[in-house]
Amino acid sequence: MTIGALAQQAGLRPSAIRYYERLGLLPAPHRRGGRRDYDPDAVAQLAVVQFARSAGFTLADTRQLVRGFSPAMAAGPRWRALTATKVREIEALIGRATAMKALLERVSANCSCETLIECGRGLARNRERWSTPNQKLPAQRQLSRPKERM
Repeated sequence: MTIGALAQQAGLRPSAIRYYERLGLLPAPHRRGGRRDYDPDAVAQLAVVQFARSAGFTLADTRQLVRGFSPAMAAGPRWRALTATKVREIEALIGRATAMKALLERVSANCSCETLIECGRGLARNRERWSTPNQKLPAQRQLSRPKERM
């Protein structure tokens, strides 16, 4: 099958397929007359890659899934080996998103400030209520820290 036919069946661009090949997510296809000639199983291989990416796996995680285990290892143990870590990461992400949502709802419901400066003064006074641990900086460092680009 040509790269164009594979791309159409997988719902991808040919450039994405070539990229996945370069990263080792797909095996290099045989060549006929200098052109890629894909095995019919390439559609299934791409589906695994696409599913892993949709489930939040990084490219490195996905490469580990498809190439990082013994070829004799069944698919189920491969998924289980990688999903435990990914589920913990997603739970942490959900926790952060939930906290962010609560902050936004609280400021939306409770802010009666006329200006952002007034609002900022109140936020600065109550930083411990909304700041996450890795955002807290010693007071003198906050004052002397150069402005960061957004």
